[in-house]
Amino acid sequence: MLYYLSQFSDQFGPLRVFEYVTPRAGGACLTAFLISMLFGNRVILKLTALKFGQPIRTAEEVHKLHELHQSKGGTPTMGGVLIIASIMGAVLMWAIPTNPFIIALTIVLLGLGLLGFLDDYRKVKKRNTAGVSARGKLLLQLLVTGGAAAFLLLHDAETRKYLEPIYVPFLKNPVVGLDPSQAAFALAPQVMFAVAICFFLLVMVGGSNAVNLTDGLDGLAIGCMMIASMSYAIFAYVTGNAKFAEYLFLPHHSLVSEVTVFCMATVGAGAGFLWFNCHPARVFMGDTGSLSLGGLLGMMAICSRQELLLVVIGGVFVMEAMSVILQVGSFKLTGKRIFRMAPIHHHFELMGWKETKVITRFWILAIMFALAGLATLKIR
Repeated sequence: MLYYLSQFSDQFGPLRVFEYVTPRAGGACLTAFLISMLFGNRVILKLTALKFGQPIRTAEEVHKLHELHQSKGGTPTMGGVLIIASIMGAVLMWAIPTNPFIIALTIVLLGLGLLGFLDDYRKVKKRNTAGVSARGKLLLQLLVTGGAAAFLLLHDAETRKYLEPIYVPFLKNPVVGLDPSQAAFALAPQVMFAVAICFFLLVMVGGSNAVNLTDGLDGLAIGCMMIASMSYAIFAYVTGNAKFAEYLFLPHHSLVSEVTVFCMATVGAGAGFLWFNCHPARVFMGDTGSLSLGGLLGMMAICSRQELLLVVIGGVFVMEAMSVILQVGSFKLTGKRIFRMAPIHHHFELMGWKETKVITRFWILAIMFALAGLATLKIR
């Protein structure tokens, strides 16, 4: 909302600062952090009073892991409400609320946050790790993310033209698109729309589930999320700047720069939440946080047209998801497990690594993956 103060800059010149993305992005980051710090203790006390404790796997399920994590039993979950509230408070203050990309990001964050809250609520009420059924969760994820994707694609012709082509890192022109003179594979408009929707669903739902799988150790998921969000803040900024986009051979849309504000609000909210979530955690984000943040990361990638690069920037999330896929596939095909336990962070725990060592090393990997993704900016 502070953006609209720039309209009075003729009467008071310093108000012009609210017109620019960079100071508003910095303000959003700081605001989200302060909201999280101010209300963090209150949220934790409220969740504790409501007895929303995190269910821990029983000894019958995984004996060794139960021994390692039994001290976490009763730690309040659903801390994702603090993250979501901090992000939205900062976004409402510093972003342009009518921007279509901001609206789409908000739909994903709130929609998947509500799904995660329902999942967490069922878990704490039943006192076990079973929440919403896998089929029901997937269906609701598709509805939320599909709605956000359709909203963007149908918003206006310029946005649809910007969003529909599918780009591959290192290439200047799209691989799939409408224009046969540019795209390697040209499709009819109706087919292109369907392909774009399916592609966006894959990115957002995949991101949502990958972050959800990563959220198993204190501060692991939120730390990696902050690093990835910072990377996409840079991509969104250069994509929304006509000169930078032309110089770097990136697709350009003038409204995408506003996504930078949302990305930095996520970084600030993540930093505030990490204050309470670092080892030993006083609160867990739960599915309320992990499902919504993962889908949000996917939408950030879509808005900046760097969807496939999410495999690199979100390398830790990909590792976690692939470890589960490989573990399940190997066990079904051969009856043998590749890892001691999946997701892979538990494998290292069962190898004898301390929890803090696993977290720190995965954060280091997340930074390296992010730098590798940013390095592709000039390789086109």
